[in-house]
Amino acid sequence: MIKTFDPNNMLSKITVDKVGVEERVARFQTRSIKNESKLQGLKMVLNMIDLTTLEGKDTPGKVQQMCYKAQHLHDVQPDLPTVAAVCVYPSMVSVARKALGNSSVKIASVSTAFPSGQSTREIKISDTKFAVDQGADEIDMVISRGKFLAGEYAFVFDEIAAIKEACGKARLKVILETGELSTLDNVRLASDIAIHAGADFIKTSTGKIQPAATMQVTYTMLMAIKDYYDKTGIMVGMKPAGGISTSKLALHNLVMVKEVLGNAWLTNEWFRFGASSLANDVLMQIMKSTTGLYQSSDYFSID
Repeated sequence: MIKTFDPNNMLSKITVDKVGVEERVARFQTRSIKNESKLQGLKMVLNMIDLTTLEGKDTPGKVQQMCYKAQHLHDVQPDLPTVAAVCVYPSMVSVARKALGNSSVKIASVSTAFPSGQSTREIKISDTKFAVDQGADEIDMVISRGKFLAGEYAFVFDEIAAIKEACGKARLKVILETGELSTLDNVRLASDIAIHAGADFIKTSTGKIQPAATMQVTYTMLMAIKDYYDKTGIMVGMKPAGGISTSKLALHNLVMVKEVLGNAWLTNEWFRFGASSLANDVLMQIMKSTTGLYQSSDYFSID
């Protein structure tokens, strides 16, 4: 049954203390991580990455190459985990499904007229159902930012709920496109709407708009998840995407997740990174930690 928007059951609009957020995030960025913990953290980051290709020039060959890399990181080092998922357009889901076979790597597909979201609800639902029918395990949808910024919150809520129903058994990640929401207050409100409408994950960005996954934005979204969990006992996942290209920044994000939400969220079931270039930097840092030598970026395949 599709949820409908009921303002009486929504959290009242929360004002975010921007200065307080800046101060808290600054503390996360000063945490010192010892070498053994750093290596463990890097492997954890690797296992949380959604390898992504979302370009108009995507081909079956490019998707197949990405799927091979997703499954064969142990070719670089035997004890490395796989990534969490590959993320592709709906038209490439069947290619990814065939390439991955029985792998544990999930297939995520963007949906709902990604990245703009500028289409009808009927087309967005059709888009979602097509991706699921082709074999997608997860759907990454974009919200209608124009409607949100116009104050049409019921429209945004109802659309998310409708897409959630269209997902069937597939998990739903709701992309807020925070770079277009302007303020942390808007980020918090959009997070609350998405969570109450049934999102399994909330996600910062499409990767097409900057700024994207700043730590301030991610912290604000984590607090929405925490408040919802404290109230209901229901876990919601988080996916920062766009702009996280270094291992150092990824580890800072993990520190933040641990301190805000706790260890239960430190798995790829509840936390993901959407970053096309992050995997190679993590691999380079792992090789440095284990061999003492940096590998050239050319040593690793380009996704």
